[in-house]
Amino acid sequence: MTPAQPAFSSKWIHTAVWILLLGVPGFLLWDTRFFGLSVTFYLLTTLYHIGLFYFNAFYLYPKLLNKRTWWLYLICLVAIVCISGFAKVFFLQLNPGFQITPINRRLIFFPLVPFLFASIIYRLIYDRIRFERMEKEARAQRLDAELKLLRSQVSPHFLFNMLTNMVSMARLQSNLLEPSLIRLSELLRYMLYESNEEKIAIAKEIEQIENYVSLQQLRFGEDVAISLEIQNDYPERMIEPMLLVPFIENAFKHGIGMVKDPFIHITLVVKEHQLDFRVVNNYNAANLSKDRHSGIGLNNVKNRLELLYANNYQLNIVNKGGIYSLHLNCKLL
Repeated sequence: MTPAQPAFSSKWIHTAVWILLLGVPGFLLWDTRFFGLSVTFYLLTTLYHIGLFYFNAFYLYPKLLNKRTWWLYLICLVAIVCISGFAKVFFLQLNPGFQITPINRRLIFFPLVPFLFASIIYRLIYDRIRFERMEKEARAQRLDAELKLLRSQVSPHFLFNMLTNMVSMARLQSNLLEPSLIRLSELLRYMLYESNEEKIAIAKEIEQIENYVSLQQLRFGEDVAISLEIQNDYPERMIEPMLLVPFIENAFKHGIGMVKDPFIHITLVVKEHQLDFRVVNNYNAANLSKDRHSGIGLNNVKNRLELLYANNYQLNIVNKGGIYSLHLNCKLL
C-alpha cells in the first residue's frame, strides 16, 4: 500500500513559499546593501538554505534521528551550521571591500538555524499526516474486507432458508413450486449480479423485498397474515444491497410454525433522504429458544449497518409478550 502524498507537501505550496521568501526581500533590497551584504549574497544563500531544508527533512532527519544515532544527527546539524557559516565568511572575504561586523556576522551565521528548525517541524507534520493517511487507508481496507465477508455470509444463509422452503413444496407436490422457483431465480440473479455493488437504487431493493414476500405468500397462502405497505417517493435514493431482506427473513423464520394466528406486517417508507422501515410479527418463544442458529442474519446486518451508516441510522428492536417489533430509520444518499 502506497500512501497518498500529504497535502502539506504539495509542490505548489512549497513553490509559493519559496518565491515569496526569495522575491519580496530581493525586490526590496535590489541595488542596495544590507549591513554590508549584497542582494546577490542574500539570494544565493537563501537558495542554499532551501536546499539544506529538504536535505535535512528527507535525508538527515529520517536517516539519523532515532534511538541509536540521535547524537550523530545533532553533530551533523552543528557541523552544517558551523561549516556553512565559515564558508560564507570565506567567500565574502574574497571581496576586498567586505568587513565583518557584529551585526552582519549574526546575519551570516543565524539564518540557517530557522531553516533547519522549520525543516524539522515540517518533517514532524509530514510524518503525522502520512501516518494518519496510512491509518485511514488501512481502516478503509479492513472495513472493505470485513464488509465483503459480511456480504458473502448473507447469500448462503438466505439461500439455505429458501431452498428449505422449496424442498417442503416439492414434498407436498405443490403446484406453487414452479412460480416459487421463478421468484427464487430473480432473487438469486439480484444476489449474484447486484448485491456486490457498493450502493444500489432503493427501488431495486424494494423489488427484491416484493419478490421475497410474494414467494412466502405462495408458500403459506392464508395460513399467515402477511401485509406489505410501501411508499417510495424517491426511488433514485441509494442503499446498501441486501440490507433489508434479512430483517424480513427473520420475521418469516420465527413468525411461523407453532404460532397461533401468525402475522407479519412490513412497512417501508422513503421520504427525501430518510428510510423508515418496520417489521412486526408474533412468534413462539419456545420455538425460538430451540433454534441454535437464531440471530445469525440479524447480527450480520447489524454489523453492516454499523460499518456503513455509523451515526446515520437508528435501529430499535422491541421483544415483548410474544411480539417482535423492529424499527429502522436510516439516512439515504
